[in-house]
Amino acid sequence: MSDPQEIIAEPLTGSCLCGAVTVIMREAHREVDVCHCTMCQKWNGSMYAGIEADDFTLEGEKHIAAYQSSNWAERAFCSKCGSHLWYKFLPTGNRTFLAGMFKLPEGLPIKHQIFIDEKQDWFDIAQDSPRKTGPEIIAEAEAAGFSFD
Repeated sequence: MSDPQEIIAEPLTGSCLCGAVTVIMREAHREVDVCHCTMCQKWNGSMYAGIEADDFTLEGEKHIAAYQSSNWAERAFCSKCGSHLWYKFLPTGNRTFLAGMFKLPEGLPIKHQIFIDEKQDWFDIAQDSPRKTGPEIIAEAEAAGFSFD
């Protein structure tokens, strides 16, 4: 469980565009993850912004479809409207949910921007945040015992 100072105390409810899938997050982390990798760009049109929670409930599961985009990642979407729902890191099962599904509190910081070396030059985020290249984030994951073969 996260430090109470670092979580959003009230539950957050979000949904896909058509409302067929609802996500209720409890103890959401008080930060947003941003990824600029080329897969996220193809999936979202630019970058991916996600928020993680220690606990969540899914409603409308019959409308959830998932695509394994690599040996280590799954991306889910609503099969009715196509809205993106989450990115799941398969080795741990951790998910980040599409931040845009939720009305988030103001002032949330960006935890970090990853794969910054793959970011399109026409897109910039104004908030100053830690930035890591693809090789840096892969090296950190490998040092933690993950393999990307």
